[in-house]
Amino acid sequence: MGTDNAPAEDVRGAVEALSDGRRGAGQFELILIGDQAAIERELAKHQGVDRSRISVVHASDVIAMDDEPAQAVRSKRESSLVRGVMLHKDGAADAFVSAGNTGAVMAASTFILGRLPGISRPTIASQFPAANGFTIVADVGANVDTKPKNLYEFAVMTSVYAEEIFGYRNPTVGLLNVGEEEGKGEERAVQAYELLKGSRLNFVGNVEGRDILKGTVRVVICDGFTGNIILKFAESVPGLLRSKLGGYAETGLLAKLRLGLAKGALKSVFREMDYQEYGGVPLLGVNGVSIIGHGGSSAKAVKNMIFKAEEMVRKEVNSRIGEALSGA
Repeated sequence: MGTDNAPAEDVRGAVEALSDGRRGAGQFELILIGDQAAIERELAKHQGVDRSRISVVHASDVIAMDDEPAQAVRSKRESSLVRGVMLHKDGAADAFVSAGNTGAVMAASTFILGRLPGISRPTIASQFPAANGFTIVADVGANVDTKPKNLYEFAVMTSVYAEEIFGYRNPTVGLLNVGEEEGKGEERAVQAYELLKGSRLNFVGNVEGRDILKGTVRVVICDGFTGNIILKFAESVPGLLRSKLGGYAETGLLAKLRLGLAKGALKSVFREMDYQEYGGVPLLGVNGVSIIGHGGSSAKAVKNMIFKAEEMVRKEVNSRIGEALSGA
């Protein structure tokens, strides 16, 4: 019941995930949680759905986007969001996926699932297209105020995520700062630098905002306030480029021909910038797998959120985080 067009897009994304043979879709089953009658109506619109792999759990309530997260989690125990996290907690599901109220997903996942041993605060890690692949940035919104220890934990968790999900062996880690020199920035950044420098991580020092898209390092660590601003700014870039290209096309026939010749390349570039291609982002550090999606998610985004959850479970990312922390 999470997306702006729920449950139509959510159900369609689930159906597409189960029928997508390219991603090993036969490896999982899905539980759809929410208004059962509405979900069943949507399922009926899709022919050939293997109902043996989809079950529906009724939830009589919904946490709205404007609900206060912690209060909603406490008061709306019969909401689809809370019931979904509880199913994961109780072992009826191996992962939880939602495009609903982000704060509520974080609150429910943290309160109900609990944190992994050694983790003081979970973090949200998001991928950004870079010149040489992807840069993974954490935190992008889970923690507005952080301590040096939190930033160190974010680096450990995100390094494991970058290695297991993106295949970046011994990923390089940078601390986002106002300059590259050691000793730059506020006291928190200086202390975090020392923690990272003395760790077993592949820490290369401070990096600046421009290094994210340059791909200078594979993992960039920052507080959630800064990270969320970066994330929202990045989400606006594709729209700006489309607007500029559209304006260029209107300047004349020659411009339209030039864009037509570059159509394939432009399509590939825009695909890398499209959040729907990656679905959602993981809440790293909770004792489970919780994937958070955008409220405007399409069926494609929902499908890719499901794939991300399946991959997190299959590659045992949480176990790897635990090993990394115990060896730190």
